[in-house]
Amino acid sequence: MYLRTISRRNRDGSTVRYLQLAHNVWDPERGYARAEVVHSFGREDQLDREALARLVRSMSRFLDPDQALEATAGSQLVFVGSRPLGGAWLLDQLWRRLGVPEAIGRAVGGRRLDPGVERVIFTLVANRALAPSSKLAALEWAAQDVALPGVGDLGGDPQVFYRAMDFLLDADTAIQEQVFFAVANLLNLTVDVILFDTTSTYFETEDDDEFRRYGNSKDHRPDRPQVVVGLAVTREGIPVRCWSWPGNAADTMVIRQVHDELRDWRLHRVLWVGDRGFASQTNRQYLQRAGGHVLFGEKLRAGADNLTTLARPGRYAVVADNLHVKEVWVGEGTTRRRFIVCRNLAEAERDRARRDKALARLTTELAAIAGKTGDARLAAEGELLAHPTLRRYLTRRGGTLVVDTAAVSADAKLDGKYLLSCTDDAIPAADLALLYKSLLDVERCFRDLKHVIELRPIHHRKQQRIRAHVTVCFLALMLIRVAENTTGQTWPRIRRQMQRMHLGQFTGPAGHVTQRAETTPAQREILRALHLKEPPIVLDLQPTTPPRRARNRA
Repeated sequence: MYLRTISRRNRDGSTVRYLQLAHNVWDPERGYARAEVVHSFGREDQLDREALARLVRSMSRFLDPDQALEATAGSQLVFVGSRPLGGAWLLDQLWRRLGVPEAIGRAVGGRRLDPGVERVIFTLVANRALAPSSKLAALEWAAQDVALPGVGDLGGDPQVFYRAMDFLLDADTAIQEQVFFAVANLLNLTVDVILFDTTSTYFETEDDDEFRRYGNSKDHRPDRPQVVVGLAVTREGIPVRCWSWPGNAADTMVIRQVHDELRDWRLHRVLWVGDRGFASQTNRQYLQRAGGHVLFGEKLRAGADNLTTLARPGRYAVVADNLHVKEVWVGEGTTRRRFIVCRNLAEAERDRARRDKALARLTTELAAIAGKTGDARLAAEGELLAHPTLRRYLTRRGGTLVVDTAAVSADAKLDGKYLLSCTDDAIPAADLALLYKSLLDVERCFRDLKHVIELRPIHHRKQQRIRAHVTVCFLALMLIRVAENTTGQTWPRIRRQMQRMHLGQFTGPAGHVTQRAETTPAQREILRALHLKEPPIVLDLQPTTPPRRARNRA
């Protein structure tokens, strides 16, 4: 059924158009369909258009809202614009599944707080995961460059973000605990191993205070003040919790706070895995409180027990193609320590090549020094002795610098090796070696924090805002890791595929409609792996409501 117009020419040459409601009926005698008029609306120039509009609205009641709008608007719909929806939709669904809104609601308690603070915090987290930027730029991004579910107009003042960050810092512990246990239940994590490490992030300014302090920079920027960021991760690579400390924080203070706060989460009877920077006797003893155990990397060239371990003979067991392990016990009784000597054959070859290159350079340098005298000779020798690598192979004989063949031979025995110590006797040595290699997951978390989520630059000066910024980045990292572990894909690929799902905005005389693009097979695969529903096709529909006629009450 359709509307059609017919034209008739008058004797005076004018044309009159008539509007008819018709439908096609098959004529078996003629062998083709012919139009049959159901109703004639009369002349077009005398048409009661209001009556026709009432008829259209009456029929539209039996259509879906989007079909009604499309039918009433027809070709008059205008495409206004589009914004990416898929990435924000995925993050929002994971955010809700992990119970973050409920955790924030409980943290609010009876305090007077803007009810939209949870959406503001989510906006900050989504910004770090999708398009990291400053707080001021994030306002424009949220308003014009992305479709954020449930996020209304945030205005143009970044104070809305700062107020939310101040609250986030107050509720930091409760929110992180809630999120962690939700993730543990969601992914069936076995929290019997905690991988822990720290990194540092520096500030462009040279001004320091009680929090931004100069310290041992892991970014190789000792000329800039910094803060220390700590991260605890499960063996599956899922972040447990993050911390931030002044840039000159001592490792003993760091270890004590991490242990005590995770003990409050009932995570104390675990195996703590850390690198050799934390392998002090004091740290080992503190982490063993309440039944915990430690697996630490050890320095190869320091400590009497370490040197004794490396000198012990014994056979290596093959763990993988390039990984062999040997178990060694040192001491007796309560002082007995368990060591695992690990040997990587590929790394051993690289160590040998690096040493050969260093010795070739030494030979050249020493030959050049032999031709110098006086202060020039002393200066050249001083440069070699100050070199962090070359000085290892030098010694003096008769007042002359020469290559120390004994040091070279001793160094060759350490090619491809690294040393571990563990207080748990029940875990096989091969498993301990593989667990220690899992620290690479922590390093990957730090790389993603710095280069994907862009922890730096930090556009904050106050300590509480810096801490809150680190927490926002941590929450973004948590969502990213859950998505990666569940789908088996990297976050850059997930983000790229999901951001291709756009939300289009259309408007016309009949109203406004917001409709998303069709789901692609790649997007459907990601959502199915995460057990998330697809967004509805039409997210917003606002038909134009005609003004009601005033009833005659006389």
